[in-house]
Amino acid sequence: MNELILIVLAYLIGSIPTAVWVSRYFFGIDIREYGSGNSGATNTYRVLGVKWGTIVMAVDMLKGIIAVKLALLLPNYIDNEVQFMNLQIGLGLAAVLGHIFPIWAEFRGGKGVATLFGLVLGISPWTALCCSGVFLLVLYLTRFVSLSSILASIAFPVFILVVFNEREHLYRIFAIAVALMVLLTHQKNIGRIFRGNENKVPILKYRDRRRQRKKESILHEEE
Repeated sequence: MNELILIVLAYLIGSIPTAVWVSRYFFGIDIREYGSGNSGATNTYRVLGVKWGTIVMAVDMLKGIIAVKLALLLPNYIDNEVQFMNLQIGLGLAAVLGHIFPIWAEFRGGKGVATLFGLVLGISPWTALCCSGVFLLVLYLTRFVSLSSILASIAFPVFILVVFNEREHLYRIFAIAVALMVLLTHQKNIGRIFRGNENKVPILKYRDRRRQRKKESILHEEE
């Protein structure tokens, strides 16, 4: 019974529609009516800019962390490592489900990547840091948040199964499932990337301008 209450609570926490509330309160719009129509951090970066996209991503990550930490409210699980891990995963997934289908926002949410990252950060910080390294590297090179999320999610089971050799079977299955889920929820993004019309987030724009000016200067000299 206590477990069910915590799972419902985790879902409600995950249901907090950060991007929707931010866009409505500060901009008077519904973020889901712009850009990709998604209420996640990626679309917030695209529509509202880096500042608000970062805020939304941080809060959505926090939802996953808080949901996982709810397991500490059931001390009888703490002494059993396997059961405690399973409970944490269950609570985290409930938060991710809430993010994707939020009760506070007509069940139209985001893709759950930031909340998934918060889940992993709450359970396995080192793995989360490694995945964030992949995310940031790809973002620096491409400025595609979607591609960064996809490759970081694919790296997740690699770190779990190969690098850290996690022995808990449910966690291994969970890692593979996360990668598959992110691939499925980003099919439209993958299509746009291949077509060359996926939007880039407005970061490192000064670097890009310098490169463009340098390129134009070289072309001018050649003429």
